Amino acid sequence: MNLDAHLATLTNKHVQLEKDIEQENQRPHPDSLRLMSLKRQKLKLKEKLTGTTEH
Repeated sequence: MNLDAHLATLTNKHVQLEKDIEQENQRPHPDSLRLMSLKRQKLKLKEKLTGTTEH
């Protein structure tokens, strides 16, 4: 997988996590543990994206 494809994959996953977080927040009783997990995953992806684009 080349760098551009890798970045696109990470970006798509990041966008999907953002949608999942928003969807969970829209529920009448959001699951705080699920939100925490989604946010951690999103942060890890952001760190990967930042690290990949800095090199």
